[in-house]
Amino acid sequence: MTPETPAAGPTEAAPPKASDRVFLVVVDDTPELKVAIKYACKRAWKTGGRVSLLHVVEPADFQQWMGVGQIMRDEARQAAEQLMQKISAEVYQMSGAMPVLVLREGSRRDELLKLIDEDPSISILVLAAATGPKGPGPLVTEFTGKLVGRLRIPVTIVPGNLSMEAIENIA
Repeated sequence: MTPETPAAGPTEAAPPKASDRVFLVVVDDTPELKVAIKYACKRAWKTGGRVSLLHVVEPADFQQWMGVGQIMRDEARQAAEQLMQKISAEVYQMSGAMPVLVLREGSRRDELLKLIDEDPSISILVLAAATGPKGPGPLVTEFTGKLVGRLRIPVTIVPGNLSMEAIENIA
């Protein structure tokens, strides 16, 4: 390891001086998440910025017994925390910096809008488009359609079928 290269980070020289740029990625269970993460990490590395990860736990629909609903919420939160820790470690490996972690409960779209409004350090929303026949995905559809006017930051949409090598070349 040389002084210019972080342990387990990208192979090029040290990143530029830190900037205020924060790349926000929404963590979910879709295959295109890896593409969004890789792109955001690469851009953060090259610009001296940082990655922020948002995961939203959707409320449980099981309301018949309060105790069962609470158990379901607790289990969903525990699974979300484990997922965020795993993704956080991957982000650290790729970007050389620990990401900002945000875990919320509610509607993914609504919580995403609230976070962007609440956190002035977030400067870019990075979404990866799904490649299946159902379209690019609900967030990409909403944030390139009627909700785009509600955002104070740009949205970067990364094609979900990009290879990691292609991301290295374009980011």
